[in-house]
Amino acid sequence: MTRPAPRPSVLAIDPYVPGKSAAPGAGRVFKLSANETPLGPSPRAIEALRDMAPEIALYPEGSSRALREAIGARHGLDPARIIAGAGSDNILELLALAYVGPGDEGVYSQYGFLEYKIVILAAGGTPIVAPETHYTANVDALLACVNEKTKIVFLANPNNPTGTYLPARDVARLAASLPAHVLLVLDAAYAEYVRREDYEAGVALVNAHENVVMTRTFSKIYGLAALRVGWGYGPAHVIDALNRIRSPFNVSSAGSVAAIAALADEAHLAAAVGHNERWLPWLTREIAALGLTVLPSAANFVAIRFPEAKGLTAADADRFLTARGLVLRAVAAYGMPDFLRLTVGSQEANEKVVAALAEFMQGAGARESARASLHG
Repeated sequence: MTRPAPRPSVLAIDPYVPGKSAAPGAGRVFKLSANETPLGPSPRAIEALRDMAPEIALYPEGSSRALREAIGARHGLDPARIIAGAGSDNILELLALAYVGPGDEGVYSQYGFLEYKIVILAAGGTPIVAPETHYTANVDALLACVNEKTKIVFLANPNNPTGTYLPARDVARLAASLPAHVLLVLDAAYAEYVRREDYEAGVALVNAHENVVMTRTFSKIYGLAALRVGWGYGPAHVIDALNRIRSPFNVSSAGSVAAIAALADEAHLAAAVGHNERWLPWLTREIAALGLTVLPSAANFVAIRFPEAKGLTAADADRFLTARGLVLRAVAAYGMPDFLRLTVGSQEANEKVVAALAEFMQGAGARESARASLHG
């Protein structure tokens, strides 16, 4: 050994690469690659940040007590069973570090959030991938991957990047069927957007089981992505374990006060929900009418499939859209190279992206006709 060497599982990690945010050469850029809310943060959150600015020389309160109490009041939860973190990613990492080690396995679905594989490997465990059905998590496939080595199962519901979800009855069956030693993590980052009557974010299952945890975020519908605030709700024994290993002051005062203010602004939340309710089905319908496949989504984004057999690659579409200032998310790293993920944006952005996709499809159709004529 000539220098320090990390554990082999660390070197097996492909670093998480966020979606691009720039479109060089484009006059105006519409960033539709990160599932950010087009409405921005609550004005109350902005005001709260301004008011606390003179206090930034002081450390935060270490347990995020005020934030946990606000979350508890908003959702009817015991604050003692809530943990706050630097985004829900931080909670996912803590869960893996607390419950997974060398020789252990962690399970997630085929097109699940990339962070699951990263945190399992970082903890020294082995990632196990369960196949999906029609780009939707399959309970039986997840259960088939579980054995005596399994310590954790991650389920994003709704899932990113597909937007698909499992009804409450299916998630309940998964929770009821897991061995007692396996921790089920329900990642509900997009829960506030879901308008389905058969959906439940996870609170009921956490209350009913000793091995179920739910994670949530302020990065999506609340518009606080830059402040990195998330939280988890779980059994007291799980929260106790996480609090033993989380870093001190893991949530900034700025993040806490903004999140508390955002929780209190129910009108802003309702506006964000209403905007998504209007534009998610509109985008799905208009893009499908162009001859493209759009996966059914319960979140604030859609996954669009480009039929490569017709010479319409997602990479070509990505370049075409980026040149026009429309930045979508390539998802080849998820094993979906023929898809782009589109965040629901402002009315202007939504209309522009549909118009640009129509132009792309027309151009591709013309090229296909020209090739057919040439070979005819």
